[in-house]
Amino acid sequence: MSIQEWNAGKLLKTSGSYWMACTLHAAVRLGVFTVIGNDMVEPEEIADRLEVDLRGARMLLNALTAMGLLTKKEGRYANTPWSKTLLVDGSPKYIGHMIIHHYHLVDAWSKLPQAIRSGRPVRRVSYGEEEERESFLMGMFNVAMEVAPEVVSQIDLTNRTHLLDLGGGPGTYAIHFCIANPQLRATVYDLSTTRPFALKTVERFGLAERIDFMAGNYIEDEIKGLYDVAWLSHILHGEGPADCEKIIKKAVSVLKPGGLILIHDFILDDTLDGPLFPALFSLNMLLNTDQGQSYSESEIMGMLSRAGAKDVQRLPFRGFNDSGIVSGVV
Repeated sequence: MSIQEWNAGKLLKTSGSYWMACTLHAAVRLGVFTVIGNDMVEPEEIADRLEVDLRGARMLLNALTAMGLLTKKEGRYANTPWSKTLLVDGSPKYIGHMIIHHYHLVDAWSKLPQAIRSGRPVRRVSYGEEEERESFLMGMFNVAMEVAPEVVSQIDLTNRTHLLDLGGGPGTYAIHFCIANPQLRATVYDLSTTRPFALKTVERFGLAERIDFMAGNYIEDEIKGLYDVAWLSHILHGEGPADCEKIIKKAVSVLKPGGLILIHDFILDDTLDGPLFPALFSLNMLLNTDQGQSYSESEIMGMLSRAGAKDVQRLPFRGFNDSGIVSGVV
């Protein structure tokens, strides 16, 4: 791992970088980019549409322009091509839900010293509030929609017929695996509160006859059925080592002989001090969960081996934010 050089300027830029993040959060939450859309709009009209103070709106619009997220001409504001693509609600590539999810995490991150002193979360992610649950689920959907096509192109499920998408949320990966493999059907297993969104998403892709939903808690409840492939995407990092072992053993127990288990997560180096995003994500789990953390490649491989999986290996896939896939065969 290369050592980066630090100086006072870079340290202060990093220290204050949350200013830009909070500006982006505010703009997305208020709907600035969506209100502007394809138009060139006066600040007075934007403030009126958003029902906000004009002085505050001008400051926000100018800051977004300075950040390169808006353009300004003759006192009117317009979206840039990338803000129009990524930040206007309704765009196929909209990522605003994940940005709003990050907004919901700001308060917890401001209490990081407290969490480190106590070793306990300052906030438990329950997603009981409707807005918070929706932003999380939709954010997961948006991100997975970007990653899933690349994932499925690198995993051969030609001879597999039934996939278990454990903790699958809206079922994005199940959907893409089924699209890529016409012989495949899938079961999405997640909490009952996720069911309406998952069924709606599956219906949207015309796969209601091939993808069903099973409600349950993958730590406390049983998993019914037998499968020949299990997909566990971004669920281990929410749990401590003991529960991760339990989850993997449960998944292995419902696989037929020769079944394939695939674990997708943000994976640390075996030294645990990189890459950067998985290392920071561990702190996010400290803040928001009882025992969650990022795991290293060797830790995940060990869990799979102890659960009885053979031919355990790291696949070549590398996603953004250093997500990776470890596989095993039962």
